[in-house]
Amino acid sequence: MKKLDHVGIAVKDLKEAISVFETILNTKVYKEEDVPEQQVKTVFLQAGESKIELLHALSDESAIAKFLNKKGEGIHHLAFEVDDIFAEIKRLQALGYELINSEPRKGADDKWIAFLHPKNTHGVLIEICQKIR
Repeated sequence: MKKLDHVGIAVKDLKEAISVFETILNTKVYKEEDVPEQQVKTVFLQAGESKIELLHALSDESAIAKFLNKKGEGIHHLAFEVDDIFAEIKRLQALGYELINSEPRKGADDKWIAFLHPKNTHGVLIEICQKIR
């Protein structure tokens, strides 16, 4: 793992959340993106070397909508940048970790992503990500 890439935060009211985080971080949103495959709108803010990703459900069937209904607003996942997502998936599987995605999929911010199941990580959803080259 290279570094913490971003913290994903599930929000109900995206406009309000943008206002709060822009004020706290004293910065502006640098990227907004819909990810149709995941039925989510993402918004990114830079926070030092890491980023904050605000996640807003575009459908009641999305994983973010289900998360919000079950747990409410808050931290959804921690994302760590890796050099080779394919090798990292194989390494983690060999160590016995269950991955939600056994193959990387295209995520927001021009990244390949895969998630580790939180039952293996003390309840924390972990995303590994790699810039698409």
